[in-house]
Amino acid sequence: MILLSGGLDSTTVLAIASSEGYTCYCLSFDYGQLQAIELQNARANARAFGARDHLVLRIDLDRIGGSALFSDLPLPKGRSFEELKIGIPPTYVPARNAIFLCYAAAWAENIGTGDIFIGVNVMDYSGYPDCRPEFLHAFEEMINLGTRAGAQKGIRFIVHAPLIMLTKAEIIKQGLALGVDYGQTHSCYDPDYEGRACGECDACLLRIRGFNEAGFSDPIPYRKGTMI
Repeated sequence: MILLSGGLDSTTVLAIASSEGYTCYCLSFDYGQLQAIELQNARANARAFGARDHLVLRIDLDRIGGSALFSDLPLPKGRSFEELKIGIPPTYVPARNAIFLCYAAAWAENIGTGDIFIGVNVMDYSGYPDCRPEFLHAFEEMINLGTRAGAQKGIRFIVHAPLIMLTKAEIIKQGLALGVDYGQTHSCYDPDYEGRACGECDACLLRIRGFNEAGFSDPIPYRKGTMI
């Protein structure tokens, strides 16, 4: 079971799971995010890596609010990498990963698998509390206690986070080695109407630095004048 946003990290995780011989079921969410263009990429990558099935579920997290991804808070732009490490950013979506993982666990239980893959990594969990190893371990324990599969059927749920200790550059190198087309991924929190990345939001800055450090050119389009 792969949580697949259509972004750089989750697509790399899909490639890793596929390369390790897992039968991949992909789960994506339309939750009211501004960057819904990423769902087009999720569909394309699920096909490219031969996913057995791909669900895109609509959940109205935008009605709950509380995140700059829903336009009710200012979206940070042009921050330094030191600033990115301080505090929880306004792009945090309340309980998002917990909600997504619960859906993944429900589908995984129905399919009869205990393996759930998520693309959190070291560049995220310094700011996002639901990207920390402690959270993933606690969720894993909870779902094993609170499902029929875990309580009666002897299925052990495991939340796999293969990128958790990798930098963006390391992730990109691994993905390229596995055949990921990063031109078919999206990271920007504020794309324009043509889907071009802004080059200034936190996600763009981390992505750009990752490609630079990896020694490769980022194949996605950026708005005119963006320094990459």
